[in-house]
Order: sequence, then C-alpha cells, then structure tokens
Amino acid sequence: MANQELTTHGKQELKQEEHTRPGRTFVPDVDIYETADSLWLWADMPGVDEKSIELNVKDGVLSIEGQVGLQDYNNLAPVYTEYNIGNYARRFTLSNEIDPERIKARMTNGVLELELPKAERAKPRRITVSAS
Repeated sequence: MANQELTTHGKQELKQEEHTRPGRTFVPDVDIYETADSLWLWADMPGVDEKSIELNVKDGVLSIEGQVGLQDYNNLAPVYTEYNIGNYARRFTLSNEIDPERIKARMTNGVLELELPKAERAKPRRITVSAS
C-alpha cells in the first residue's frame, strides 16, 4: 500500500437519518496500518464501552457501530461544550485478501482496535526453484 498522510478534520456527523436510535450518530476517525500478516484498524469511539459495540461482516462489508451511554450526562447543565455526544457508525468494504473468520477486536480507553488478518492466499510466499 502507498504511504500517505491525511490531514485531520472535525467530527463528522452521518448525513442520512438513522431511525433506530435516539440522538446523533458520528463517523469515528480511524487509522489503518498494514503489516505482512494483517491490516490493523483503530477507531476513535470515546464514551463507548466494549459491551455497546456491534461488529458484523456481511457480504464483504465490515460494520462498526457503538452506542454511547447517555446516563452519565443526565441532569447536567453544560456551561461550555466542544465534545459532541453521540453514537458511532462506520462501514468498510473488505477485499478478498482479508480472512473474516479470524478478525479480532479489542476496546481500550475509547479506542477500538481491530486486527484484520490476511488470508493465506494473500500473503507473499517464496517459490522454490529446482534444478532440472
């Protein structure tokens, strides 16, 4: 994969309506890195705990959804806020190089970490040349 650096941006709110949950839904910021064996994805989802995350792979699409527990914000009267509270949703189309059966996920301090292992057929392999 080509190396590229992206500029940071403000929190993006999903444009389409989502009728299944109250409140706003944001697109989590992600970093994706590649190693010889896997792709690694880190998604910034502050306020979401591991029990509130839904990860699904269907028809080659990885769906990430996380819900923020709003009970901590009840009865607060904000004086000033910059931190937008809301749920998170993001979808990625997986190439056939990823083995969806071996995807692993871990949530640490508001950051979702996914390991997307490459399928054996996608990994480089050395071909032995024999003498005739």
